[in-house]
Amino acid sequence: MATIGNTYDPATTAAGLATNYTSARQSILSAQTKQASSAAAALTSLRSAISGYQSSLLSLTSGKTMLSQAASFSNTAIGTASAGVNATAGSYSFFVERIATANQVSYNGLADSAANGGTLGIDLGGAPGFSVNLATANSDGNATLTPREIAAAINAEPTNNGRVSASIVTVNGVTQLMLTSKTTGAAGNISLNTAAVNNAGLKAALDDPLNAKQVVTGQDALVWLGAQGTGTAITQASNVFTNVDGVTMTFTKAQAPGDTPVTLTVASDNAATVAKVQKFVDDYNKLKGVIDTMVAPGDPSKSAAPGVFANDGGVRVLQTRMVSMLRGVNGADSLAAYGIVATRDGSLSLNTTRLTSQLAVSPKGLDTLIGSSVNGSSSGIAGNLDGYLKEWSSITDGQLKQRLEQNTKLQTTLTKRQDQLDKQYDSAYKRYLTQFTQLQTLQSRMASNSSMFDALFGDKS
Repeated sequence: MATIGNTYDPATTAAGLATNYTSARQSILSAQTKQASSAAAALTSLRSAISGYQSSLLSLTSGKTMLSQAASFSNTAIGTASAGVNATAGSYSFFVERIATANQVSYNGLADSAANGGTLGIDLGGAPGFSVNLATANSDGNATLTPREIAAAINAEPTNNGRVSASIVTVNGVTQLMLTSKTTGAAGNISLNTAAVNNAGLKAALDDPLNAKQVVTGQDALVWLGAQGTGTAITQASNVFTNVDGVTMTFTKAQAPGDTPVTLTVASDNAATVAKVQKFVDDYNKLKGVIDTMVAPGDPSKSAAPGVFANDGGVRVLQTRMVSMLRGVNGADSLAAYGIVATRDGSLSLNTTRLTSQLAVSPKGLDTLIGSSVNGSSSGIAGNLDGYLKEWSSITDGQLKQRLEQNTKLQTTLTKRQDQLDKQYDSAYKRYLTQFTQLQTLQSRMASNSSMFDALFGDKS
């Protein structure tokens, strides 16, 4: 008699049949979920790329010009200079008679004294600056006030606001209280008011002119526009001068009487201008590269998958509009005239030689061409690009916002459909598991009966 045996596992069989029951719908749903997830990531990436490009445009065009200026001294040992976008080309003569210095004074002969309290006044430029409570200066609470505690109290005094720095310097075993003004100029000169110091010994030591030494005298800078004595004198507390529009000059060394004035030269900085234009080109290509990847059709022969928006007409319009905005600018002051050339695929390249040549012929034409993306005064290519990109990047009604919201709704719907499909799978699995478990039980009984019959009626020989 044939043996009846189990040839399957109910759980495995049930899982296989349940998977087969939902596989077609699961395949479609998985593809849709993957596409929605890819779209969400791509939209977020596109928003970041557009925002970054708009910020770059604003940074490049927020000044009055893309042209850069450079400023330099004929003698770099005297100081340094830098020019902003508003600087006007020209030459200027300066004679540096003296530079501004910060006052530094030391007090010798200060021994530990009895902590009798009182206040120590710190005057700046001959006017009251702030006061130090000597009672609280005795930080360890003993009966002795040390110079180091006085220094700490000066630094910690809230009304000091960092205007005076106090430290202890020991020279040949002699302790000195060193006070340094944090600002240059005569207005920062330090003097002490000891009228309210209670300890007579401390007061006498601080008042003794033999104990005070001017390490560095605080003085204002004196610079002549022109020759010393015959030009125009400029006096100020700082060594940083901004008397020439758009130019910042920092003087670091005084000249000797009779020296020739230094010459400040302000001129166009073609290298810096080229760098700005190159950044304009590079940042545009960076954004275009992101978009190109997203709309790429793919190439099966090279195993290149299509971009996530390969079939999205809206993103393709974004791609073509950006290219057309650049290619549509013609005339004597065109992008091509300044060496900015659009290649066949719409990306840009820069011919620096042509750019430099055209700047010499028409320097202001570049600003007119590129324009500005500043709100309220947008113009030129930058204004047009930024204006169109705002249709995508606007946080109120931009296309990216709308697309992300729609995609989020789709993902929510797909998640609900997945939950429903999972429940259908579970239901089918349980049904099949019950059926095949019952069938397995029946087979086991039949196999048992078959064995019994074989024992009763089988061949006894």
